Order: sequence, then C-alpha cells, then structure tokens
Amino acid sequence: MAVTLADVAAHAKVSSATVSRVLSGNYPVSEATRTRVLRAVDELDYVLNGPASALAAASSDLVGILVNDIADPFFGIIAGAVQSETGGTAGDEKLSVVCNTGGSAERELTYLTLLQRQRAAAVVLTGGATEGTAGHADAVAAKLARLAAAGTRVVLCGRPPLPVPPEAAGGEPPAATLTFDNRGGAQRLTEHLLSLGHRRIGYVTGPPDRTTTRHRLEGHRAALAAAGLAEPGAGSGSGSGSPGSGSGSGGLGRLTVHGTFDRSSGYDATLELLRREPGLTAVVAANDTIALGACAALRDQGLRIPQDVSVAGFDDLPFSVDAVPALTTVRLPLHAAGARAGRIAMGREAVPPGGVATVRADLMARASTAPPPGR
Repeated sequence: MAVTLADVAAHAKVSSATVSRVLSGNYPVSEATRTRVLRAVDELDYVLNGPASALAAASSDLVGILVNDIADPFFGIIAGAVQSETGGTAGDEKLSVVCNTGGSAERELTYLTLLQRQRAAAVVLTGGATEGTAGHADAVAAKLARLAAAGTRVVLCGRPPLPVPPEAAGGEPPAATLTFDNRGGAQRLTEHLLSLGHRRIGYVTGPPDRTTTRHRLEGHRAALAAAGLAEPGAGSGSGSGSPGSGSGSGGLGRLTVHGTFDRSSGYDATLELLRREPGLTAVVAANDTIALGACAALRDQGLRIPQDVSVAGFDDLPFSVDAVPALTTVRLPLHAAGARAGRIAMGREAVPPGGVATVRADLMARASTAPPPGR
C-alpha cells in the first residue's frame, strides 16, 4: 500500500498541512519541525502521488554540492572546481547549490533528502565521511541509491567508497567515487621525516570520527611501524579519547593530539605536544591550516623552524608555498579532482572502471623540514 501524506504526518507527529508546507518550501517552518518531517519522508520512502510522481521522476537544473565547511580552502577549491564544470555551455547550464553540513551526519542526510525532493540533476559529496554515528554510512548509501534510481548522477570526491545497499540497481554502487590516497600520502610524509633522522615526531590531527582523520593517522603510524618505531601509548585501535584531549588512554597515543581542522587547534595541540615531549623534533599536521597554527605555537615558544623543530602539513593549499619557511606538505590535486567530479556529474566524462578511482597524493618537500638538531 502506498505511503500517504497523512502517514508521513502521523510518523512525524505533525499535521498534514505542516508536511505540505515543508515539502513545498513556500511557508516558514521551524528547523526542528522541518528536520522531523524530512526524516519521516526518508524513513517511509514517501513519494508524491498522481501527476506529481511523474514530475518527481524528472530532472531539474539543480546540482547539489555537499561540503563540511565552505570556509575551509580544501572544500572551497573542490566546490569551485565542480561548479566551473556544472555551469556547462549555452543551453546546458545547471544551478549549483553548496550545502554546508558542518560535519553533521544528520544535516548531511537532511540535505540529501531536500535534493531528492528537488529532483536534483546531480549531487557531489566532498571530503571525509562521518564514522561516529551508528549506521550513517548505510543510511547515506541507501539515500544515494534512491537518488540514482530517480536519475540523479551521484559523485563522491575525496571520500571513501560507500557500501552497496541491497536496493541498488543491479548491485552497482550508487555513486562514482574519486577517493584520495590519504593513507599513502601520510605514510610518504612521515617516511620523509624519518629519512632526515627524526624519531620524536608529534602528530596533530582532526576529530577521531572522520575518515580523513583515521586514514591519515593510519598512514603516519604505518611509516613509524615500518621503521621499527611505535608511537608511545599507541595501540592497535582508534581509541576513545575525547577530541582535543589526545589522551594516551584508549590507544590514541601520547604523541597524537586530536582537535579540529583549523589553525587554533594546531596552535593548542602543538603546545600540548611540547608539554608531553619537550625533546620533540618534528610536528606532522593533518592539514596545512593546522600546520600554520603549529608553526605559530613553536615560534611563540622561541623555537625555530626547521632548525629546532620541523613542521609538515597535508593538502598543499595555495598559501603553503608562500609560508615562511615554505611548508613541506602532501599535494592533493583538489581543483583537478573537483573538475573531474563535475564532468562525471554532468555526464561529460565516463565513470571510472569499477566506479572508483584513487587520486594520488604526492610529497612536496620544502624548507619547513630539515634534519633534527645535532644531525
């Protein structure tokens, strides 16, 4: 039996009129109510009936680009590159809408539901995925499968492949995936520091519930392990220490500090690393913005870069080469990857074989890293 608007209203514990207002978007509705209604629509898999169903199967001129933080240059570069391709040529233009999730798993699903209701022509999800919310990956995969079944082209850019949900047509993945080699890039970066002679290396990273955080940290620790080193306090698991605490309990490691992917977190985390290990000779940051904060903290402690402490980042954002000293980092071709994602989303480039392509991460050795003092 088909799900009705009244069923959605009962499930969301609101009136049918409120459901209509949320779906039409023509009337003001509180954010909490809107979220509750859209969740009910998603859980019941409600679709419009009658002539509206035919409209729902059509494609609009809308392209949705989901980012964690549009103020972060990492996401801004990718989103801008996607939009440069989805603008199209005369007669093929699309309206790109950037959806800022703030890293919220619930908000990500809400945006996907809204884009489904708007019959988006394409959806591009960028950056790492949330792992801390139970069942979120499966929920996203199921939502993307519904989008794909309705004719929406779905692309993941800089994000790991999703599980293939049972409802996916023919067992095919619902999204084309351009995934970054975060593990390999981080491993090569730490190997570079080890080759210079560093052995007391601190690591500043992002929230523990992000795939980007986990994969880059795994690459760092793989390099240490291959060199016969074990990070003090690091266990085999991902740990359960609180973000920002970097607690050695739960396997996070004494020389790893978790925080957010911003400058202030890099500053505070570096001071904490120096407190734990005064003889620190290198700091690896999980992105270039964190690395800037690390550099500022070291200078404020009277330490020189790289004569006293080397610093390295990740992503090779535009400011990295102009930092003083120029920042050693790992280059991800963010603009090229975003542009490719945009072309796939527009159907102007084929989906990679098997639906997944790995984007290589390359070491950029610059002036911010050097042998440790005494070498």
